[in-house]
Amino acid sequence: MRCVIYTGAGGNEVVEVVERPDPEPGTDDVLLRVRYAGLNPADLQQRAGRYPAPPGAPADVPGLEVSGVVERCGAGARRFVVGDRVFGLVGGGGLADRVVVHERHVALVPDGLDEREAAAIPEAFLTAHDAIRTRGRLVMGETLLVHGANGGVGSAALQIGVACGARVYGSVRSEAAAQLVRDLGAEPVSDEDFASRVTADVILELVGAPHFPANLEALAPRGRIVVVGVGAGPTTELSLLAMMQKRAELHGTVLRARSIEDKGAVLRAFEREVLPGLAAGRMRALVDSVFAAAEAREAFDRLASPGKAGKVLLDFEG
Repeated sequence: MRCVIYTGAGGNEVVEVVERPDPEPGTDDVLLRVRYAGLNPADLQQRAGRYPAPPGAPADVPGLEVSGVVERCGAGARRFVVGDRVFGLVGGGGLADRVVVHERHVALVPDGLDEREAAAIPEAFLTAHDAIRTRGRLVMGETLLVHGANGGVGSAALQIGVACGARVYGSVRSEAAAQLVRDLGAEPVSDEDFASRVTADVILELVGAPHFPANLEALAPRGRIVVVGVGAGPTTELSLLAMMQKRAELHGTVLRARSIEDKGAVLRAFEREVLPGLAAGRMRALVDSVFAAAEAREAFDRLASPGKAGKVLLDFEG
């Protein structure tokens, strides 16, 4: 197989594209021939040596989401057959043209989606849905505020919130980002004064510490803040008194480190509540840019740059 590896911790100087033997599927696994793989901030953290792969995943091959075709099935794998188009999550090793993944962690790609758009869906929509619906318990008639609204997870959260019947705001720093928020059916609000303009039942935090304590100011009584990203900083002061007065809840969550069963439950909830909307075209994954696998370093540069609108993908057949 052809794969992206990290030769150590650092920047793009540790990124290489190499050939390795194809992985072997375990009893409950499927082996995928990958067309596209999505890049995520976690890949940058792993490159820097701050986010090691979980046990069982390749230690030096990054990548958390893929789309492709089933090539082989393990002896106990029953959900798919050879030739099925699938997409889903891997604990690591996703930046490769052959990937082994547990059968519970992938879903069938609807007929109306191609592999390119499918690869931009898993991490963004699964993370967003789990955060705002399962952790944040967002329901019809409530108000959702999304920070980092123009990224992959943020743009997915806007659409899921709108589909739930919530009033949805996305905090932005540019007119281009504001227009994207409008295009997805939500309302833009300035990243600098959102607390004076929005009272939110659920706040999805994809940026980090700079939005506190304003997040607490913007939170409605009995509101919920769900923290998924801390790229702008992980440490903040938090008023416990304000938390008490608003009877607020603060959740932190990740997908990568969860058990097989927990990830499988996240996939099934996504299949029930989100996949029909994607299949019907009521929701869509945003693709910022696509790079050939040989251009992995350039792809990481784009991933780290500001102003993206959606996902950065690697094309393993391009």
